[in-house]
Amino acid sequence: MQTVLEDFVTTLAPKVRGTIKGTAKLVIKDHGAVMLSEDGATATDGDADVTLKASEKTFRAILDGSQNPIMAVMSGKLKVDGNQMRALKVSDILTA
Repeated sequence: MQTVLEDFVTTLAPKVRGTIKGTAKLVIKDHGAVMLSEDGATATDGDADVTLKASEKTFRAILDGSQNPIMAVMSGKLKVDGNQMRALKVSDILTA
């Protein structure tokens, strides 16, 4: 059985490969971090141009389209550190 991070890597790698400029980090509360780059997704932590922090439930809701990322930020479910424009691009990729 895959861990939560492995599941996110498997889901996100094909979505972000070749579509993202720079780096983004998803910090999944109580599980760790997934780094996104034009090469794909990896379950690792490091410096990124933008960091998005949320619970596993919130990230899954964003991915399945039941949670609007902008509303998640406005309601405090999703925290963004770093380049806000890059965060919007990342959210577009996640919801695609």
